Amino acid sequence: MLRLLLLLICATPAWAQPFDGRVEVGAFIAEMEARHGFDANALAALFRHAESNAAVLKAIAPPADPGVRSWQDYRGRFIEPRRIAAGLRFWNENGAALRKAEAIYEVPAEIIIAIIGIETFFGQYPGRFQTFEALATLAFDYPPRADLFLRELEALLLLAREQERDPLSYRGSYAGALGLPQFLPSSVRGFAVDFDGSGRIDLAGSPADAIGSVARFLKSHGWEKDGPIALPVRVDGDVSVLIGEGIRPQRLPEEIAAFGVQANGAPRLPAALIDLATPGAPTEYRLGFNNFFVLTRYNRSSFYAAAVMDLAESLRAARPSAPPRAAGGGAVGRGLPSGSAAPVRG
Repeated sequence: MLRLLLLLICATPAWAQPFDGRVEVGAFIAEMEARHGFDANALAALFRHAESNAAVLKAIAPPADPGVRSWQDYRGRFIEPRRIAAGLRFWNENGAALRKAEAIYEVPAEIIIAIIGIETFFGQYPGRFQTFEALATLAFDYPPRADLFLRELEALLLLAREQERDPLSYRGSYAGALGLPQFLPSSVRGFAVDFDGSGRIDLAGSPADAIGSVARFLKSHGWEKDGPIALPVRVDGDVSVLIGEGIRPQRLPEEIAAFGVQANGAPRLPAALIDLATPGAPTEYRLGFNNFFVLTRYNRSSFYAAAVMDLAESLRAARPSAPPRAAGGGAVGRGLPSGSAAPVRG
């Protein structure tokens, strides 16, 4: 009931005004006191130190002229020499933690590295926004996703209490994501691990904690050891029905082939047809299996999942000491689609 009230109150945002004294903020404070035993006066003091952040609202707003998204442009931002070189350094510097994560969670090192590389360029760009203020801004002044960010604001306060930290001390992205892997507060509470044995979880300062946490997140969402991610396929027919079914694997390859999809050598596992479109160029198609779908639980985007697998494959190919993955069970299954560069949450 409270969340419905907040959505209605937030229908007309009060740009860049203090949170102190706002009805919807008072309702949130009362709920946190009733449900979690927080001190209402202490929470009110936190909100007096924050105000709606116009830069956050500008960052999250959809572009005025969105145009058409381009897979090739998106891929080129991440599958490029600087990120590959940085990824190889990260692999060399954190080999022990990566091997440990592979052993415990059965997620390949290159997949973990690729996610951290895409999220923050291995910690170089973790975000500069105060997390409490960013989440409060989105919870109370961004109606399209107010419910999500209200939950994340709640999670941040619970996390700060659990970690015995000042809620105002966290910094991250404009959307409230934290550390090298850009976990939202709820994901920190649900999946982050103290992987370096320091006695505390530090996703901003400990690469080992970030590595273990990414691996645990993927495993918890169904990652399958040695399972294929996706395979390049050719399309010669009307596949609108398959595209309309979404990216959750639900048809066997022979069913998909009936629509004119050539997927020679595909394992007999549930799959979905993934379309990666580029304006002015042929659409690239892949057959996405369970592990591709798991990657989209980290960031709900086929572009994102495809970029992770391509960067992972490029990292492994550029690392002479890394043995090749078994066919059908490696980072990308049976290699990159034609036209992909060899040496690389939309």
